[in-house]
Amino acid sequence: MNRKLSIIGAPMDLGQNRRGVDMGPSALRYAGVIERLERLEYDIEDLGDVHIPRPNRKEEQESHLRNLKEVAEGNKNLAEAVDQVVSSGRFPLIIGGDHSIAIGSLAGIAKHYDNLGIIWYDAHGDLNTGESSPSGNIHGMPLAVSLGIGHERLTSIHGYEPKIKPENIIIIGARSLDEGEKQLIKEKGIRVYTMHEIDRMGMPEVIKESVEYLKDRTDGVHLSLDLDGLDPNEAPGVGTPVMGGMSYRESHLAMEMFAEANFITSAEFVEVNPILDEKNKTATVAVGLMGSLFGENLK
Repeated sequence: MNRKLSIIGAPMDLGQNRRGVDMGPSALRYAGVIERLERLEYDIEDLGDVHIPRPNRKEEQESHLRNLKEVAEGNKNLAEAVDQVVSSGRFPLIIGGDHSIAIGSLAGIAKHYDNLGIIWYDAHGDLNTGESSPSGNIHGMPLAVSLGIGHERLTSIHGYEPKIKPENIIIIGARSLDEGEKQLIKEKGIRVYTMHEIDRMGMPEVIKESVEYLKDRTDGVHLSLDLDGLDPNEAPGVGTPVMGGMSYRESHLAMEMFAEANFITSAEFVEVNPILDEKNKTATVAVGLMGSLFGENLK
């Protein structure tokens, strides 16, 4: 794995309606992410946080999508920052922030690859559109947007679309999918390991299959890890918890196996909300998972 690592904070809380997730990057830094990775002898560069504009409540919303203008602008800023990191030959580690920041992450990363693979470690598919989403929350749309499906203001960020191909996506841990998302998954042939598959097959087999599937067909792999992929007993500080998720130990094993495969080229950890958390437990869990992803072990 690339030993030169650049951390970019994306304090976005506009892709949904629960306040506090904009403090996620601060919570992760407080939980010791930089010190943890420095102990693994990575060259760490903390670029601070990208600018996320605040909405003007006097302005009329221009669409059903919540805070569209500001989410688009914040993701444009993130895409530019991530693009610069990848161009400089460093590994981008993006910390959030709600999951709408994946729009900017992927916009900045995917232009550097012909066949970028995506591991979407999440309770949700995030494949909604303005038409299929009853809430209008953009944090439920980043995977669809990156496929070129959705509002033009989002799909065109960083000047090209689509960013990714459906056959290069693997969703792991899904247990809350809307009907429109299920239909899109079938139409596009997106590979999904729900909690049903994880329970029946076991996490080792799921990760083994995922690595084998992506390794030969992609020239880079982005990990997008939403902390609500874990069970809320393990990671309580998330905005959209869903019972029956992956365990802390299963998630560490997944990260350890990704580290062994040595094919992750960029990563983001999102939806850490310290306002909803218990003594920064979720941020601490996230930092532990980062340690495993970047090669931490007991040997």
